[in-house]
Amino acid sequence: MKIGELATASSTPIETIRFYEREGLLPAPSRTQGNFRIYESPHLERLQFIRHCRGLDMSLDEVRVLLRVKDAGAQDCGDVNALLDEHISHVTTRIKELRALEKQLKNLRRLCCASQTADQCGILAGLAVAAQDGAAAPRARNHLR
Repeated sequence: MKIGELATASSTPIETIRFYEREGLLPAPSRTQGNFRIYESPHLERLQFIRHCRGLDMSLDEVRVLLRVKDAGAQDCGDVNALLDEHISHVTTRIKELRALEKQLKNLRRLCCASQTADQCGILAGLAVAAQDGAAAPRARNHLR
């Protein structure tokens, strides 16, 4: 199949397919004499695997590890277990961060319960104070994305 057909079959934008090829996640397809890429069913299966992993919020590096083990076939999957344990830990941390963010946003929302002029808006005032205090400083993230 041509790249457009692969894109349709996998619900993946053409540029994403090309990106995965450049990143080495998807092997380069053979080409016709007219230099069109020709993909086979293994390309579609691999692309679907990659997309599913990305849908689980796995980084490209994590997907590379999974593909490397998957391609090895008879290799021990201990690395996969460790990778998934680390990813679960990341997700757990991210959920905690998102809950804290939700709480912070709800607290801000309580500062302004009615439509007012901007200079009387409790939300804008709260954001300004938090920005000066550094309360909204970027958090450290240990997950590659």
